[in-house]
Amino acid sequence: MYVWWTMVFLKLIHHPLLAGRLVSVTTGALSAIGIYFLGTEIFHNKRVGILSSLLYVLYPFALVYDKLALYDSMVAMFTIWALYLEVLFVRKLRLDIALILALVIGGGMLTKTSAFFSLALIPFALLLFDFSQKRLKERLANFVLLSLVVVVLANLYYGVLRLSPFYHIIGEKNDVFVYPLGQWVHHPFRFFFGNFHGLMSWLIGYASIPILVLVAISFVVSFKYWREKLLLLAWFSAPFVFLALFGKVLYPRFILFMSMPLLVMAAFSFDALFQIVKKPAFTILIFIVFLSGFLIKDYFLLTNFAIAPIPASDKNQLLNDWPAGIGVKPSVAYFTKQAETQHIFIATEGTFGLMPSAYEIFLEKNPNISIKGIWPIDHTPPGWLLSKARQMPTYMVFYQPCNTCGLTGEAPSTWNVTKVLQYPYYNPNRYFTVYKVNPK
Repeated sequence: MYVWWTMVFLKLIHHPLLAGRLVSVTTGALSAIGIYFLGTEIFHNKRVGILSSLLYVLYPFALVYDKLALYDSMVAMFTIWALYLEVLFVRKLRLDIALILALVIGGGMLTKTSAFFSLALIPFALLLFDFSQKRLKERLANFVLLSLVVVVLANLYYGVLRLSPFYHIIGEKNDVFVYPLGQWVHHPFRFFFGNFHGLMSWLIGYASIPILVLVAISFVVSFKYWREKLLLLAWFSAPFVFLALFGKVLYPRFILFMSMPLLVMAAFSFDALFQIVKKPAFTILIFIVFLSGFLIKDYFLLTNFAIAPIPASDKNQLLNDWPAGIGVKPSVAYFTKQAETQHIFIATEGTFGLMPSAYEIFLEKNPNISIKGIWPIDHTPPGWLLSKARQMPTYMVFYQPCNTCGLTGEAPSTWNVTKVLQYPYYNPNRYFTVYKVNPK
């Protein structure tokens, strides 16, 4: 779904990276709107809805990912709207709401596998089911039947992907990040505590301890709506524990979508505290105390990302290490200039990921440029690469570690190449380097 939205934006904006980022900006705006409706509906309180939106806008996690060309902002958006519609669904038990809910959940599933939790968590909506009204059996039957409608339609929408010959790649990619059940049963809790500790450190790093304190005290600052709070907690804790149990390769962005309900719980605590205090001076003090973590992080994210107090894993991915893409923009400009009057060939270290995809995105329409990835990197260049170098200017881009290379982002010493561009990462001894291949 993210890719399809990006295609629409590319019709309007011809810069691919900006188009991809604007998709996340759009889904972030829709998340801010959706979390207002969620907070208003689940607690029957517009103030909680407004506070939920305010917390979302200030949330450092959202501030980072709502401007990146990644799937996770869209997953968070679909999660917020799915939860809002599930609350409406269980309270009203109407077919039209069930049909819209199926569309939203299906959209999330088409975006990323983690959105399947919105479907799996439907039974928790029974926490809000009114068991005291008349015609209990009839209404329970309606809930079950309409839930089946949601499940069938959402999977039908997701089934569109089965038309693709590359559908099998989804399962293969999932196995990279989570242990399949057949592997997990051999070590069910071996990685649980390490994963849990890592996930909690990332959650604290973005959400901050004061906000998590607000989440915890939401159960004691007011005893109303305890079932609603349990539902919100379940939408966070179930996928969180699942990821701790089954996670193989983890990144902070995986918990963005599941942290959305926590903002609504924190907003409820804010509103309850304001009703207790009532004095404007104390209201401002409460804001400062509990939002200080958000505001400090936001300030540095907007002014100096390099020293922003966010999890180191994300800072490495986005700034300090090879996935950050430092050097891509100037090297694209360099290659475009070189290809103005001649055909050139660009080889990249690696066959997927940042390279050669970044060059394919920006340079694929240039008829004078050919691009190909190489992996693994041996002590000598491939023969076909030397053959290319005899025919036309040929360049090799190094940007990540490899067994035969020296420093990260440098060619093996045995390669006959000439350095033409080099850009350092913030981490020492790591570079993005463009070499010209000598035809020997």
